[in-house]
Amino acid sequence: MSLITARHPTTTDTDPTDTDTTDTDTDSATTDTETPAPARKLARGAGLGVLLALLATVVWSGSFVATRDMAGAVPPVQAVFWRWIIALLAVAPFAARPFLRQWRTIRRHLGFVTLASLFGVALYNTLVHQAGLTTSATNMGMIMAASPVLMAVYARLGGERLGARRVLGMLTAALGVLLLVGNGSLAVDFAAGDLWMFAAALSFATYSALLKRKPAEIDGLAFLFTTFLLGALMLAPAYAVSLAVQGGFTVGVATAGPLLYVGVFSSAVAFFAWNKAIALIGAARAGVVYYLQPVCVALLSYPLLGERPGALGAACTALILGGVALASATGARKAG
Repeated sequence: MSLITARHPTTTDTDPTDTDTTDTDTDSATTDTETPAPARKLARGAGLGVLLALLATVVWSGSFVATRDMAGAVPPVQAVFWRWIIALLAVAPFAARPFLRQWRTIRRHLGFVTLASLFGVALYNTLVHQAGLTTSATNMGMIMAASPVLMAVYARLGGERLGARRVLGMLTAALGVLLLVGNGSLAVDFAAGDLWMFAAALSFATYSALLKRKPAEIDGLAFLFTTFLLGALMLAPAYAVSLAVQGGFTVGVATAGPLLYVGVFSSAVAFFAWNKAIALIGAARAGVVYYLQPVCVALLSYPLLGERPGALGAACTALILGGVALASATGARKAG
């Protein structure tokens, strides 16, 4: 529905004693055809939301490669714990003051923030790092492409109707994922890493669905800082156990580089961009951009890790991308 309405001049708009009617008519026509400020603001917000979702998607694609690259060198729980410590240090200069200023508001909504921290910070990233031990970065990105379909399921549970097109798209994407992890067969024998990634996709979809209910009075930076802090606290006991049982890891270029990437870029930058994108355009439309992730992961993992997607990977990519695009088409039109 267009937000642009035309004004029609009335007799009160024209002064009969005014002899300079040409300039008046021109100014009136120019004003009439201009896009109203609210419509321009909405358009700019939607464009910014898409760009922020794309930024988060590209950065997260690199995180799968970084996670896979340090798999085996850093125990998963320790990698995730230090990821969030680094992320906290990265956002603290910008977020500490809003966090302290809004502490009372955050405390009123502590149950919601804790749930978001559990699914988006503690669980999701731990599952991703665990998956990196036994599956490829390409598979990780492919399976994560199913998370927007799970977002659609949450939308249905929330009362949103799913049309035939969306259901067909979801089934098509699911077929692509099954063929991928089954190495071209529907008689799927899941690798352990694939199962961990399915769990990670579910956790991320839950987090994204929760973001739609984020209290508006909580500042974005304060919310980000709080979830990082709570997530790190949740992981602290598991980190202590891992340290006692598995020992620490050697800090060097091979471990510090990936940890800095996932801590600063994949956590601080990407999570801020994703949260802002959902606030601007909603989870469904942000999810459309997220479908590009398996393509980005495949493009990055081939030169950096030597993982060749092959013909099967390309075919599964086409099925997943086609399916999730079809699944989101109706919702995207309505959202627009």
